[in-house]
Amino acid sequence: MGKVVASASMSLDGFVAHEDNDPGRLFDWYEAGQVEVVTASEPASFHLTPTSADYWRSFIGELGCLVVGRLLFDITDGWSGVHPLGVPFVVLTHEAPIDWAHAHTGNAHFVTDGIEAAVAKAQELAGDRAVAVAAGTVAGQALAAGLVDEVAIDLVPVVLGSGHRYFSEVDPAAVRLGDPTVVIPSTRVTHMVFPVER
Repeated sequence: MGKVVASASMSLDGFVAHEDNDPGRLFDWYEAGQVEVVTASEPASFHLTPTSADYWRSFIGELGCLVVGRLLFDITDGWSGVHPLGVPFVVLTHEAPIDWAHAHTGNAHFVTDGIEAAVAKAQELAGDRAVAVAAGTVAGQALAAGLVDEVAIDLVPVVLGSGHRYFSEVDPAAVRLGDPTVVIPSTRVTHMVFPVER
């Protein structure tokens, strides 16, 4: 069974999007270089620096499944059934959608009985590969439940001031992170990984 990683681009003040869900300049690093990275869906590619491209390929090379919340699923329309990372995704929701237009792809799996069940389903789908958990409420629930092994942050040199936090609804006293195992500075971003201490 692979590790479970919370992962997101984050502002210096801890946000992953504005209140209206717009990421603002948090994704500028996706177009900060000349190395083309092809995705599984539209938009078809982005352009990273060589340093970020190496980090990205290492992360994606281990990935087997994603866990996302219903809000992200709705905002993206479930990526029309094909996530840009080319892996299946588990949607944690109170109620699965009915007659979703892209259900035929078979890539979306809806779980209604809590974060533990969502991560377990993702691990089943991922096999021995890693599971990535989207930032926000889902990542906060997974971290609080002791399900996260690592926290990966693409730290972007912007300040949003307010918005959606990387982790929400987490008791700070219940979480302890170790020293970073990865610190990679690049253009418009610093990639960092922190182990979660049990």
